[in-house]
Amino acid sequence: MSIRSRTVLLVLMLVAGCRADRAPDAQQPTRAAGSGPSPGHEWFADRADETGLHFVHFNGMSGQWYYPEDLAAGVAMFDYDNDGDLDIFLVQGQMLGAGTPLFPPQGPLPLEGRLFRNDLKVNADGTRTLRFTDVTDASGIRARTYGFGVATGDFNNDGCIDLYLTNLGRNQMFQNNCDGTFADVSRQTGTDDPSWSVSASFLDFDRDGWLDLFVGNYVDYSIKTNTPCFSPSGRPDYCSPNVYRPQPSRLYHNNRNGTFTDVTAAAGLAREFGPALGVATADFNGDGWIDIYVANDGQANQLWINQRDGTFTNTGLLSGAALSANGKAKASMGVDAGDFDNDGDEDLFMTELRGEGSNLFVNDGSGVFEEQGTRSGLGPLSLAYTGFGTAWFDFDNDGWLDLLTVNGAVQTIEALARANDPFPLHQRKQLFRNLANGRFEEVTDRAGAVFQLSEVGRGAAFGDIDNDGDVDVLVGNNNGRVRLLVNDVGDVGSRHHWLGLRLVGKQAPRDMVGARVEITRAARGDGAPAKFWRRARADGSYASANDPRVLVGLGDSSEPVNVLVWWPSPGNLGTSGSPIKPEAWTSVVIDRYTTLKEGSGK
Repeated sequence: MSIRSRTVLLVLMLVAGCRADRAPDAQQPTRAAGSGPSPGHEWFADRADETGLHFVHFNGMSGQWYYPEDLAAGVAMFDYDNDGDLDIFLVQGQMLGAGTPLFPPQGPLPLEGRLFRNDLKVNADGTRTLRFTDVTDASGIRARTYGFGVATGDFNNDGCIDLYLTNLGRNQMFQNNCDGTFADVSRQTGTDDPSWSVSASFLDFDRDGWLDLFVGNYVDYSIKTNTPCFSPSGRPDYCSPNVYRPQPSRLYHNNRNGTFTDVTAAAGLAREFGPALGVATADFNGDGWIDIYVANDGQANQLWINQRDGTFTNTGLLSGAALSANGKAKASMGVDAGDFDNDGDEDLFMTELRGEGSNLFVNDGSGVFEEQGTRSGLGPLSLAYTGFGTAWFDFDNDGWLDLLTVNGAVQTIEALARANDPFPLHQRKQLFRNLANGRFEEVTDRAGAVFQLSEVGRGAAFGDIDNDGDVDVLVGNNNGRVRLLVNDVGDVGSRHHWLGLRLVGKQAPRDMVGARVEITRAARGDGAPAKFWRRARADGSYASANDPRVLVGLGDSSEPVNVLVWWPSPGNLGTSGSPIKPEAWTSVVIDRYTTLKEGSGK
């Protein structure tokens, strides 16, 4: 996030004025006309207000330019009450310093993170009625620290999803009591990290059947040590991270008794660290063990490969996933892993600072990557933006993973400042459609009116909020209203088929995050592949938690599908420490959600 010169700002303005929303050049093949959603209707609509999701984030800004003000906040989609639909948690800020807020807080006081219960109703005709109820007071959740992010996972294997909140100050662990309430067990669990944390992830790194916890820490900051910084025009502005010292991230091992042990040093993660903003956990080298990718702000990213003995080795530089194609450390914020090219391995996408362009790291299957941001079109298309929340998701269910980025600058946009904008950081979101040839086209202008709003986007959570078989997006705006982008592509365009899977463990009735799935469908000649590889996960994006269910677009294929699941459990390990074999389900019915329990297949 280094301060840019006037020349770079001028170039960025020109790039923004010459937006590449048009289709790629004629030499690049595109998907067949008519294979995507109808261009004449809105694909996404903001339904936050009409569904009772009333929330405005407060960042505490008072004109002092305190560094943390412009980096929050995360959001979460998770089914806390086990009724089959996704509920919502929204992270809230606080006043920083003793000044007077430039934007008074809106909503209930005292300021705290809010829990909204989803009271989804499926009508007789199959339509959905979404309604949210604020149940924060009854839930027992008291999140009144300056919040940044949220992670979700069932750490005690009781079948109910718990909440972990990252803060500017001590983090909080809220244990789900399975009765609609939560208990603050931050100190008892040993996970109340006092550092400034942003993104976190629950993962079973040692395959013992219990979820461990990775916490990404940012920089050493306090109001007392706030450093004055300035924009190229000489105005006061937010600093870049290199003004402050980065803090080591933390890896906590689950002791299986309601407590965790900090194993950061023992696991080897204390040797190298940077100002962490994003984290994605996946099996990047195909050995069946979960690895950790950390997106750092202005320093080399880390790819921690699991050594299957409780330790990790950083292969970021050797694998080609630490720096840009020209060897530069970028300001990485949001990150997600997914198989965008349908070749069976996990690729990486991350959002970057305005003027840098997003990165696309393509995996060769062994955990070695090639940066293809420019070749894919994603780098040039994102140059004018600073991206945060993001994810691989198949918004039109055509079988190919697309991308959405939530954008907002971190340092003053001079054109907005000259226009006396009170918060000159806002930008539009972007939606990119996968063309199935390694390239993407920007389809933002066709995505709906909500994509024309210019806001300071930060967190983004992805999941099927109305259980209708397509992915919706929850967006957290810094110092702004929450947005619920409900996916209407299937209602206004060609309705593609889909498969929804909830993957539940045998030893514990919880979502088996990290489980890998192979889906085989009947070939239809519609451009969608015959096989798809996905994984159950709740992490990725920026400071946010996603729907852990697997949702796969099947294109025009209407026949039942075959499913293979590789479970990340101790019972699925051979003598060499590698997974034995997948479990199979045949003729799984499509266009609905199915729960697959470990041990019930073939």
